[in-house]
Amino acid sequence: MARPIKPTPILYGKDAIRFEEKMKTPNPLPKEEVEEMNKAYELFKSRAVNFKLP
Repeated sequence: MARPIKPTPILYGKDAIRFEEKMKTPNPLPKEEVEEMNKAYELFKSRAVNFKLP
């Protein structure tokens, strides 16, 4: 049986402000990393096209 999920802590004060600012301005990934992720996605997609569940 699964364990219950604990509630997410709520941020207050400076922590909340810092978190919100980081969420508004994400760091972009390098182009090479994005291309590598897209290649992996395309490979997975090509192999999963004809997959059928029993």
